[in-house]
Amino acid sequence: MKKIIIILLIVTGLSLTLGGCSDYLDSDYLFDERMSIEDVFQSKDYTNEWMAQAYSYLGNGYLQDVCSKKSIPYNFADDMYYGDESEGYMRWKSGQYSESGDHNESQYVWENAYKGIRQVSIFLNNIDKNKAFSAAEIADLKGQAYFLRAYFYWFILRLYGPVPIVPSETVDYMKEYDEVAQARNTYDECVDYIVGDLIKAAEMLPSTSRAVQDLARPTRGAALALRAKVLLFAASPLYNGKAPADVASALIDKENRYLLPQTYDESKWARAAAAAKDVMDLNYYSLYVAYSKTTGDVAYPVTITPPNDGNFSNQDWPSGWQNIDPFESYRALFNGDVPAHENPELIFTRGQNGSGEDIATLVLHQLPRLYGKGYSSHGMTQKQCDAYYMADGTDCPGMNSMYAGLAGYAGRYDSRPREAGLVTSGELSKYPELGTLGVGVSKQYVNREPRFYASVAYNGCTWNLLNAEKDKDEESNKQVFYYRGSGNGYTNATYWLRTGIGIKKYVNPYDISNTITTAYDKSRFVKKVDPAIRYAEILLIYAESLNELGGQYNIQSWDGTKTHSVSRTISELKKGIQLIRIRAGVPDYAEDVYGSQDKFREKLKRERQIELFAEGHRYFDLRRWMDAPVEEAAQIYGCNAYATKDMPEAFHTPVVVPSLPTIFARKMWFSPIHHTELRRNSKLIQNPGWTNPE
Repeated sequence: MKKIIIILLIVTGLSLTLGGCSDYLDSDYLFDERMSIEDVFQSKDYTNEWMAQAYSYLGNGYLQDVCSKKSIPYNFADDMYYGDESEGYMRWKSGQYSESGDHNESQYVWENAYKGIRQVSIFLNNIDKNKAFSAAEIADLKGQAYFLRAYFYWFILRLYGPVPIVPSETVDYMKEYDEVAQARNTYDECVDYIVGDLIKAAEMLPSTSRAVQDLARPTRGAALALRAKVLLFAASPLYNGKAPADVASALIDKENRYLLPQTYDESKWARAAAAAKDVMDLNYYSLYVAYSKTTGDVAYPVTITPPNDGNFSNQDWPSGWQNIDPFESYRALFNGDVPAHENPELIFTRGQNGSGEDIATLVLHQLPRLYGKGYSSHGMTQKQCDAYYMADGTDCPGMNSMYAGLAGYAGRYDSRPREAGLVTSGELSKYPELGTLGVGVSKQYVNREPRFYASVAYNGCTWNLLNAEKDKDEESNKQVFYYRGSGNGYTNATYWLRTGIGIKKYVNPYDISNTITTAYDKSRFVKKVDPAIRYAEILLIYAESLNELGGQYNIQSWDGTKTHSVSRTISELKKGIQLIRIRAGVPDYAEDVYGSQDKFREKLKRERQIELFAEGHRYFDLRRWMDAPVEEAAQIYGCNAYATKDMPEAFHTPVVVPSLPTIFARKMWFSPIHHTELRRNSKLIQNPGWTNPE
């Protein structure tokens, strides 16, 4: 019993440093019998169980990128919204989430992240004692632990800003609380610590993919890719000496240390570019592509060839799109048609633990109400709909016209009138991208780029619903309109699309829900995994980082075996951006874009908005770029969902959606630290704009 008491005391002492309650660290959930840490790490089974518990925190609903509103809605920014639970949405978008009380989303992120950090730190301090594993097995397990610890820290760093780095060694539990309380480290200290863990992980983890049963375990590529993400944020304006003065001045700890950098350092962009190049130089990952086909059906149509651009259209992949299907290449990445273990683009995924469930929840809320028996309440803003290019790479007429004259939108809107009229049966053959059921579709939605049709559930689009069952009076391949009174549009009930624009990303042609009055049947959803890190993101990181460089930098590779010479050259910018554009079936940028740092930055931001839509990036991108005060505060527009089918022009004229409020206040740069944590750790300081406990 003595050994047990000692262990529990040590663990409780560690909890003080973690800033949470003792139930964070209750080890009863692991074992039916109590034992000491020494006992745990002499057993192979118990050691594996300890590691499994660490992974369970990563699968927790509060530590997700692709997340539903049921846990924490950080993937709902200015691009997508949820229309049901309107009170919760208004609270979220108005910054009314609380730093006190029992229901605070950000507290759960903090709590679960530090649980995971504690779990893997104890693991790292004890795994070498276990003689049941081979040296190679121990190295792999340690690599996984270093990766997980870095991921937990990364998750809270981008949400709260600088956080306390807990000493990895065992804390002296005999000290008073004030002696073990941990202040927030500076942002750069956090980055250096995380990057250090990821280098250790990369040294120990396998360089190739894992077996199917271990799919959600990281590899060297995952560690290096996460490192590139972390360094990208460290180079971005908010974290690189350009934070608003009232934010930077508020983030000064009780020792008078600035927690955010005070000066701009261009070399941080070079480090991020070199980190992305480290992943690229593995020569292991590539963008997934589906090859072109000459036969098909409504759900899997014949390849629609992009317009002839005199460049990409004349070459095969990867130099062009001549032999690929851009629509299917993008759609299949997310809807489960490509198994994760066969996807060369997927660098890291949590699998179907936690995040997979959240994707199913998203799909349920995206499916149309009448035919798909979903909730039809997660939708897309007009801004996001307008972001997608025309098939020839030009802007859609009227793009962002509702923001003309608004500060921050100069040069980012199209003053031409939006396309008028609806597609007639005689015109349908001119628009093969609509399929065979395109009559009545607004001409605003024709001739758009392939990613548009893989992502946007526009008014009059076709939902395949191939798992429909006739004995339940269900039908496949239904054209769905969102006009008022259609059965899928506005109703007096909760579930309808406030903007009249839905979302198809993650939806498989076979997906259909159960009756809307009972629990949905997951068996009718194709299983999907979350795209936590994919190769397209690495390419975008490389292009963005290079674009910000004014000089040449020599940066050592992650393992010191070579030196990257990085600078802003057009040839290197193209290595990052062209593959994204080719796979999407969209023409290359004009040379004046490559020649201008400002123009390329604008295009790069838009490319991330389109390519990474609904993957949990936009919320944080807007903050790190410091674009949030403009983008998040701009009013949300959409179709006039109150218009009936007899008023098609009125329906497709963008209007303000009053039920989707917008605001951006100083306190919304970072999430609040809960009062519970501030009371437990006297050295913590609160984030700007949030209150301290009384």
